[in-house]
Amino acid sequence: MGQSTFPVPSSGSSTSTVLPVNASSVILDGSLTSASTYTTTVNGNGGIAYLTATDNPAFFTIGGNNYTVTANSVVATTTVIGSSASVTVASASGTGAPTAFTSTGTLPSTNAWQSVAFGKGTFVTVASNGNSAGAYSTNGTSWTSMTLPGAIGWQSIAYGNGYFVAGGSAYTNAAYSTNGYTWTSSSLSVNNYWMSIVYGNGTYVAVGQTSSGTATTVGNYSTNATTWTAMTMPASRVWYGVTFGNNIFVAVSGTGATGYGAYSINGINWVSTNMPSSSIWQSVAYGLIGTTPTYVAVAFATTAGAYSTNGTTWTATTMPSSSSWDSVTFGGGYFVAVPQTGTATAYSSNGTTWTAGTLPTSTSWNSVTYGNGTFVSVNSTNTPAYFTQSPALPVNFGIYNGPTTIN
Repeated sequence: MGQSTFPVPSSGSSTSTVLPVNASSVILDGSLTSASTYTTTVNGNGGIAYLTATDNPAFFTIGGNNYTVTANSVVATTTVIGSSASVTVASASGTGAPTAFTSTGTLPSTNAWQSVAFGKGTFVTVASNGNSAGAYSTNGTSWTSMTLPGAIGWQSIAYGNGYFVAGGSAYTNAAYSTNGYTWTSSSLSVNNYWMSIVYGNGTYVAVGQTSSGTATTVGNYSTNATTWTAMTMPASRVWYGVTFGNNIFVAVSGTGATGYGAYSINGINWVSTNMPSSSIWQSVAYGLIGTTPTYVAVAFATTAGAYSTNGTTWTATTMPSSSSWDSVTFGGGYFVAVPQTGTATAYSSNGTTWTAGTLPTSTSWNSVTYGNGTFVSVNSTNTPAYFTQSPALPVNFGIYNGPTTIN
């Protein structure tokens, strides 16, 4: 990087070698080899900055804005960096099996907190019981209330390409946000329960069921997070979950085996697939296990699980208990599933063999997500839970001065 200012790399490590285009000089570089977090002030040139990381992902907070930089990549800031700008650099991933979740600070109100997502260093959750309630957190443990546009009940939320996107229940209501706490309303094409939303390859995809809770072929997609267009799923089903990974969208539905999955290359045109058993396939997630793309699906009120390495053909797996598995996510090297009732979680490092874990209370756990080394799960009360992995170190990082004007 041309120079080493602070912190000095420890023995055997080196500073970031990822060189961003158009960088003019080094502001800060170093290696977090023994501490998981470092805070200082930097002097920028009044333009944007480029953030880099190698070895492991890094999480930057600069001027009150959060940025997650994956290993061996570069992220440009959205704000200018002047003199005496506050900077915090931390490990953005972790290690360790998520064996037992811990109760965290209460959410701002007692609602059916239905879905939670992570992006831009922020966890955001929405409630479905006929109101405009939402909440956000920068650490997964302390929460601040926010208001969504429309007291209609919010069913799903996702993050991608700089936007949080939320879908309502039994209405056409949708909403989008660039920070997770100030929201603008938008509209979907029909009155559906929009059960799941995902982003991939420039497209947001929403799937669900009709406003009366029955099967439908109607889904929606958007290329800008603000305007939505109807698309057709391959069969009339109650589509509960959708994910994206390895350039494929994958959706699951219930109840059944033949034709109860689907995949799409573009999020618009879909092809049906067969699930390995006749179950209510409730949720699906994608993770990269080593170099192997892996999709995992979990089912409601059964021990049935499934995995796929291509998103089109599925193999049965067995969950550690017959729980009402409601949500599954991937992060920190693990798939994690939570149930709609009970205290049993499940985790897997390969998507095929599962181990039982625990939640702090027996309630309706509706959603789980992962960000910055922490799993967060929300439920139908105001008592979410979290599990934080140990930091993944070293984090070799760099901050470069960028141009003084943004084109």
